[in-house]
Amino acid sequence: MSQRLDLDGLTVTHDAGVAVDKATFSCAAGEVVAVMGANGAGKSSLIRAVAGADPVSSGTIRVDGEDVTRLRLEQRVRAGIGWCPEGRRLFPGLTVAETLDVAAAGSPSVRDAAQERVFELFPVLKERRAAAAWTLSGGQQQMLAIARAVIAEPRVILLDEPSIGLAPVVLDDVFSAIRRLAESGAAVVLAEQVVPRALAIADRAIVLRRGVIVLDVPADRIDAGVVASAMLDAGSDGA
Repeated sequence: MSQRLDLDGLTVTHDAGVAVDKATFSCAAGEVVAVMGANGAGKSSLIRAVAGADPVSSGTIRVDGEDVTRLRLEQRVRAGIGWCPEGRRLFPGLTVAETLDVAAAGSPSVRDAAQERVFELFPVLKERRAAAAWTLSGGQQQMLAIARAVIAEPRVILLDEPSIGLAPVVLDDVFSAIRRLAESGAAVVLAEQVVPRALAIADRAIVLRRGVIVLDVPADRIDAGVVASAMLDAGSDGA
């Protein structure tokens, strides 16, 4: 069975109301699905629910056909889901190498090999491997957060707003790496507000408005203007 993520009728509710309403879509191995929407459209709520950080009210989440809807966050990691949350959430006291070692699995030699793989993705992290996370630039911290999420080679990769606070030149490196992750065989779901960048690396574009999917099309068939139009009037009912 090919690697893939399938959402069927995913609904997430918070105290403020419905954040994600019956979301249904799939992301296959080698594919980047960009989930876009204005602030409050439900992007982060969707990503967090798939990762296992927020509860699902109804619907199902499957990884390679396995129902993971009721699994805890750490169980979903073992099921093949890697999550890079909004805001990075690094441990500032750990070095780059220590951060990656904690997230890796297997024997020391296996973990060392895994570090070398992510260093190929982000060479600057190899140069800063002995540096504490808090001393890294914002762009380097984002690279480390992504590297931490993918070092165990998850089948599904969830990225929540990786562009926040990054300079354009750093965005080029980060989004190029995201594309390479998909090309390595992962199914990548990218929640993003920087529409042109997201469309440039995505295979499919999904637009959320007030928690509802209002657009789901191949990314090469639309432009940023169409996405912006679909995003109009987004509410503030979810993150």
